[in-house]
Amino acid sequence: MRKVEAFFSVWLDRLSEYLAGRKGLLPLLGTALIILNLIFAILFPGAYITRIDLLLHLGLVVTIFGLVLARAL
Repeated sequence: MRKVEAFFSVWLDRLSEYLAGRKGLLPLLGTALIILNLIFAILFPGAYITRIDLLLHLGLVVTIFGLVLARAL
């Protein structure tokens, strides 16, 4: 169990250092997912991914998480 905890600790440290210098990356990625959802809705109106708005919801979560994380870092 210690190896898993150490791995996640190192991974989280590297991720936070990477995102600290790129504060707008996650909100930009979330916005891209929302726009991609719009494009999918226009091109494939009956597809399952479009009906449940998966990319829209994922984009909103990533954007909000990115804004909160940018404020904390």
